[in-house]
Amino acid sequence: PHAAEALDCNLEDLVFIDGFFSAQGTNRSITIEDLVLRLVPESGDHPFNINHRYEPDGSTYPYGCHIAELEIDPATCAVNLQRYTVVDDFGTVINPMMLEGQIHGGIAQGIGQAIHEHAVFDEQGQLVSGSLMDYRLPRADDLPAFDIHFRNIPCKNNILGVKGSGEAGAIGAPQAIIAAVTDALGVTHIDMPATPAAIWDVLRAKTSNEDTK
Repeated sequence: PHAAEALDCNLEDLVFIDGFFSAQGTNRSITIEDLVLRLVPESGDHPFNINHRYEPDGSTYPYGCHIAELEIDPATCAVNLQRYTVVDDFGTVINPMMLEGQIHGGIAQGIGQAIHEHAVFDEQGQLVSGSLMDYRLPRADDLPAFDIHFRNIPCKNNILGVKGSGEAGAIGAPQAIIAAVTDALGVTHIDMPATPAAIWDVLRAKTSNEDTK
């Protein structure tokens, strides 16, 4: 109605194309920027200055379960992920596609933390894995297909019923993978990242302990 008033035309004769309001059958038009400036009062508060604050009733806590299935090559000690399953509760889901992408990225980050990425320093304290030629990031061929499921229960502490999902994938993945690695090796502990060298050291220590018994 403001644009129709500015162009002195009926509302049904108003068209909006490429940022311009125009009155059909005339040469009268106005840009959306000029229309907004026309609506701003010369004095008083600006109508587009709006402050709003929302206080939720409490914190939100998402829940999830991560299960990693993997194999360890006995010849190279390399970890091969076979399957990765996730079940998460994020409350009300606003954008399912974006949410799945968030979980995918977090899992990949967690996989890198668990078995690939390693900041290595020499005896003088100099970083020797300071480039992507030396610092091992997870690649597409390192990742299995992720089997993601949702069992969402709306949160009662906010009006949207949402729960946080930002770090969910990265938090669950390292523990799930290291648990699977220790289970496969028959040990109770291995430091991250569980690289082939680290797995080899654990197996040697395990064999040595068994030989001394």
